[in-house]
This record gives sequence, structure tokens and C-alpha cells, in this order.
Amino acid sequence: MRILTGLQPSGKLHVGNYFGAIKPAIDAQGEGDGYYFIADYHAMTTTHVPAELRENVRNVAIDFLACGFDPSRGVFFKQSSVPEVNELAWVLSTVCPMGLLERCHSYKDKIAKGISANHALFAYPALMAADILLYDSNVVPVGEDQKQHLEVTRDLVGKINDQYGEGTLVMPKARIRDDVAKVPGLDGEKMSKSYNNTLPIFGDEKPNKKLIMRIKTDSAAVEDSKPTENSVILALYQLFASEGDYQQMVSDYENGGCGYGDFKKRLAEAYWDYFAPMRVRREELVANPDEVDAVLKAGAEKAREEASKVLDRVRRAVGLV
Repeated sequence: MRILTGLQPSGKLHVGNYFGAIKPAIDAQGEGDGYYFIADYHAMTTTHVPAELRENVRNVAIDFLACGFDPSRGVFFKQSSVPEVNELAWVLSTVCPMGLLERCHSYKDKIAKGISANHALFAYPALMAADILLYDSNVVPVGEDQKQHLEVTRDLVGKINDQYGEGTLVMPKARIRDDVAKVPGLDGEKMSKSYNNTLPIFGDEKPNKKLIMRIKTDSAAVEDSKPTENSVILALYQLFASEGDYQQMVSDYENGGCGYGDFKKRLAEAYWDYFAPMRVRREELVANPDEVDAVLKAGAEKAREEASKVLDRVRRAVGLV
């Protein structure tokens, strides 16, 4: 079984990225043949400053390794290091109906947020499909927001296989972990850079804890019982704390006698302690950039080797050779 995960370098990785994509990907190491890539082509739909893109790619590579990825148990590479993905995206585009792309929620949501419409943004699902199909991926862990794009991928596999022969492309399946599909942001909406409601994985302690202390709460007095439903503090605390500590906070919410300030402090401490070993590892990687470069270079070589096999099969099927 081959598992594929992509990480887009569109800024600092946050807690939602970690629990929604990074941790599940790392936990899946050893379960199958894992391919993990930094989606720098995709990032170009919204990032147009070269230095910023390079910095974001570098930080994602360092962060992923710091969070526990083991290069000996998976293939880690930059999307742009495998240019074959663009040829496969073009082949997929020849069978992709316009209506399929027009119905994608992600495109409409980004346009509604004021992002300029361009071909890359519109055709994003076709390139994402190529990312998946170029390595004969069987399983793709995705969040709810990417589920529709996986369905587009499956539609395109069906069209290619119907037109050029069964087995031209491998049909992938989505894997959605409901317990981490939606990590709440500091405002209660889904954590997203688009909403400016994120909590970074890394960074300085004081400003990050200040973000937690700014979480909005109701006006319940210290002695009052507090609602547990839809509590951002509780939802985030559950990610970082032990089950016993989480249940204690739930009890304190219900019984009263503790204020929101206390709950926020507990959350801030649990969050900071959770990522402590990863911060140490990150400092080591920053001090040794050659290690990061070597991992990405080896990953790109392996990825291109596999990609060429799939692309050769597709080129023969469609008549390019």
C-alpha cells in the first residue's frame, strides 16, 4: 500500500496542520510505502514573492523533520523536484470537464476571500490529482476541505481508464480521520491561515502564549459553571493534555470555582510542553542545513524514479510514444 501526503508551504505551519496532516502522516510511517511532498507548485497560486516561497519551503522541510518524520521510512521531497507531475496534469486536463472544476468549493471560497482568479487556482484539482496519481498512490489522508478534490481525482482516473484502458492509472482512496479533520482556530472557526486564527507549532513562547490568552470567552464569573459545548479552550486542550488532565478541566468547567484565565494558562502550558522535544530537534536541523538538503535530494531521486515508471505507462497508453 502506498500512502501519499502533501504539505503546502504557504506560511508558518500551525497546530491544525500538525494534527490534521503532519501527525497522521508520521504515525502512518511503517504502515505502507509513504510518499510526502512539499507542494511548492501549489503554493505559487497565492505566493508570488520568490524569497518568501523559498523560505516557506525551507521551513516546512525543517518543521516536518523536527516533528518526527524518519527519512529512512518514507520518501520526502519537493513537488517541483519532480517536473513529471506537470506532464501528467496536462494529460488529466485533456479529459477533465470544465464543470468538474467549476463545482469545486475551494476555488469559489478563495475567490470569495478576495484571491485573484487565475488558471492555476482554477486548475488546482488537476495538479493535485497528478500529485496523487504519479506515484500509484492507494491511500491519501485528507481533511474534509480536501475531500472534494480527492473525488475529482477519482473521477479523472475513471475517465482516463475508460478512454485508454483499465489500469492506466491506479484508483486512490481518501482517508479522513474524523477526530482530527477539523482543529478549531482561536476564534472557534476551523484553524486556517486564511482566517488568521492559527496557533503556530513553533516560535517564541511569550507571543504564542499571548495568542491563547486572547481566546474569546463568555462573561461567566469564576464561581459559575461554564458551558463545555463548543469550547475552544477544551477542544484545544484535549489535543495536548493527558486524558486525566482533560477530564479534570471538564469537571472544573462544570463545577465552577475556576476562571477562564486559569483554563487558558493550563492550555498554554500543555501546548508548550507538547512541542518541547520538537523545538529541540528543530534547532538541531537549523544548525545543520546539509542534513535537510540531503534528505530532500535523496527523496527527489526516489520520487522521480517512481514517477517515470507511471508516466511511461501513461504516455504509452495515450499514444505519446
